[in-house]
Amino acid sequence: MKTLGAGTVLASFAGTPLLRNFAQAATTGASIESLRANAGRWIASTCQGCTSWCPVQLRVIGNHVVDVRGNPHSKANHGKICPRPHLAIQQMYDPDRIKMPMKRTNPKKGRGEDPGFVPISWDEAIGTIADKMMELRANDETHKYLFMRGRYSYLRDIIYSAMPKVFGSPNGISHSAICAEAEKFGPYYTEGFWDYRDYDLENTRYVLCWGADPLASNRQVPHAINVWSKVREQAGIAVIDPRLSATAAKADHWLPIIPGEDGALAVAIAHVILSSGLWSREFVGDFKDQQNRFTPGESVDETLFNEVHTHGVVKWWNLELKDRTPEWASERTGLPAEQIRKVAIEFATAAPRAISWLSPGAAMQARGGYSAMAAHALNGLVGSVDHLGGTLQKTKVVAEDIPDFSDYIDELAAKNGKQKKIDQRGRLEFPALKSGKSGGGVVTNNTADAILNEDPYDIKVAIACWSNFAFSCSGSDRWERALTKIPFFAHITTNASETTQFADIVLPAAHQIAEKWSFLKNKQNLHGYSSLTEPAVKPIWDVRQDETEIPWMLAEALAERGFDNLHRYYKNEFADPETGKKPSNGSEFALAAVKMLTRPCWDSSHADHGKYGDALQGWDEFAEKGVWNSKRYQTQEKWGHFKTATGKFEFYSETLKKALEGHAEKNGTNVDAVMAATNYLARGEQAFYPHFEPALRHGDAEQFPFIFFEHRSRLNREGRSANCTWYQEHKNADPGDENWDDVLKMNPVDAARLGLKNKDSVRVTSPSGAITVHLKLWEGVRPGTVAKCYGQGHWAYGRVAAADFKHHQPLGGNNNELLPAEYERLSGSTARHGGTTRVQVTKIA
Repeated sequence: MKTLGAGTVLASFAGTPLLRNFAQAATTGASIESLRANAGRWIASTCQGCTSWCPVQLRVIGNHVVDVRGNPHSKANHGKICPRPHLAIQQMYDPDRIKMPMKRTNPKKGRGEDPGFVPISWDEAIGTIADKMMELRANDETHKYLFMRGRYSYLRDIIYSAMPKVFGSPNGISHSAICAEAEKFGPYYTEGFWDYRDYDLENTRYVLCWGADPLASNRQVPHAINVWSKVREQAGIAVIDPRLSATAAKADHWLPIIPGEDGALAVAIAHVILSSGLWSREFVGDFKDQQNRFTPGESVDETLFNEVHTHGVVKWWNLELKDRTPEWASERTGLPAEQIRKVAIEFATAAPRAISWLSPGAAMQARGGYSAMAAHALNGLVGSVDHLGGTLQKTKVVAEDIPDFSDYIDELAAKNGKQKKIDQRGRLEFPALKSGKSGGGVVTNNTADAILNEDPYDIKVAIACWSNFAFSCSGSDRWERALTKIPFFAHITTNASETTQFADIVLPAAHQIAEKWSFLKNKQNLHGYSSLTEPAVKPIWDVRQDETEIPWMLAEALAERGFDNLHRYYKNEFADPETGKKPSNGSEFALAAVKMLTRPCWDSSHADHGKYGDALQGWDEFAEKGVWNSKRYQTQEKWGHFKTATGKFEFYSETLKKALEGHAEKNGTNVDAVMAATNYLARGEQAFYPHFEPALRHGDAEQFPFIFFEHRSRLNREGRSANCTWYQEHKNADPGDENWDDVLKMNPVDAARLGLKNKDSVRVTSPSGAITVHLKLWEGVRPGTVAKCYGQGHWAYGRVAAADFKHHQPLGGNNNELLPAEYERLSGSTARHGGTTRVQVTKIA
């Protein structure tokens, strides 16, 4: 970090609209020599670079974070980390961070417009937001307030749930549906578990990865890296991915599937397992005479089979699987039939210590719900569900919910809080069937269209926190128009992202890794955990904690203007569980909240203390160690009582049938109409079991000859790394990528046909938009497809992320300008994968 005097503006960026006001570097007050002379201390925290949320420790010298490592007290990640936490240090000390509250002076909004941000005080910033919110209450329009949440901690409900509902709005909209809700759809409608799974890698004998890249970009990366050498020694590995990922490069089989055809492969593997007699007799059951009657092309009498822990295996065979041979699948997937058969037999032979590892790649497709079911159903066929070496649910992590706030909801809030949510969830075309409930999930990306169309109503005041939907949602131009349309918008953020450009008020957020109190819950390596983040250093800039301090300040401002319900709730219901003291300011509120919600981990008087894991002796021990570990997961305890309609693992999903029929009844129609409205081809009973659905793609194959697909980077901390020089300097850690560049990867066979060469500047055009990038000729991408990593293409966010921050020129291209706003509608998910769009690639002279 360069030492510059306080108030010094970085000269080369003085003319930049945003940087001229907040790109002031801080005085470190310490030389490198003095830092090295002090060994420093290690303080617990949590990395939020992906949804693993690994426990880490930060090395602090003076008031500076200088290093990061895995938390040695953590059983989940072996006290190890992946590359992402290191980038957090650069993020925290990024000179392009917002350093003080800002307000817009240019009323005109849009890309290319200078917002004219100028510094203001926290009082003015919070007061302005409170005034706009009070106007809604005065006009009986509290439901026209919208809060948009991106990444979060488990203090989230303070700002995401309590604040909108006590104020009087139903509109807490989360990012979840642009992340992976379709991935959860498959396990829920087979085994009744709506969440990410854990995997027993230590004891497995086969790993079948459906687009998953455990060594680089999937969840639980530190655990996978730590044990993968053992996995390679003892297990077979097959990776289904049109790109040669880091994991595929170390696999026994790489299956470069045509994007979007995962469902065809999954049902073909199921066909082989049953026709070869390799299903699990212990878990699934057997024919009464022990003779295999699963003969290709022939139906089977259901009464001849005794099922044990599953439901509908023979029905599934008769209705879907009997004709789904490897030869049939080969024509649709582009994979050799013999490779399909070989992988299926290897997987089943290794079972029950086998894992069919479902990931967003196979699920977040326009018709990916049934692909997710089919891929996960393979675990049921071979008995690896909740089994040693197989796929698991999760161990219990003890925590409290935020206190009940119903007594603080007044008549106006109660009335308007019952309005329809802005994202249109639960409508015929958006079932969003989270946990079996019509409209139970969120349809994040559709919020932009709802705002633009004022359907079901217009939004007048919005706040976004730790989110950048104008960059991270497909059809991103819709978000730019929607944010322009909202009369008043405030953004709580660390960096001036694309979304910030449309804000009227900008609030600088404390960085997650070392400047705030919070806690996270997750699981890895058969252990659940609760992991703290702590204010390890005093912030250099005038920032506030997003989920606690800022809502506290806003509640105070609302109280001053005559609406004190929220402030009374925060003050009266959140007390320090050790002292009983009620908070008097935002920082006290933050500490009281994290202590309250984690109390079962450390308070010996709590009923759950020590029951499910560590029995930490007091808050001080928890704060020092930074992590609570659950007991090790016990397998096979779910057998016999899955949380499905039948209590069994469902190949024919009575759970899904009930959910779809309920959604149809709610909308005054039938299930076939639901299928048509959600872009699925299934009709009749086909809607109730895992089956093949052809990929839905935008763009004519003649005009747009290449199937476009994207992948994730091992260096992306939730898509927020592009302004870090370490990210750009080491981008070739992602196979096929180049440092300090954003490349479109194309197979040399295709390039030769088009007369394109390596490093050519090319324009990539889809029916939705176009971007300009460099071409990378690479054999690691399937012919007929082109691939690009997600994360580059920022026209804001900072001087490193953008080619020209001042003039809003991106470095590379944002994939979301190519991808249409398409959905897997049964879950509400954005369809990011499966080759949702076709593109043409042309050389720029």
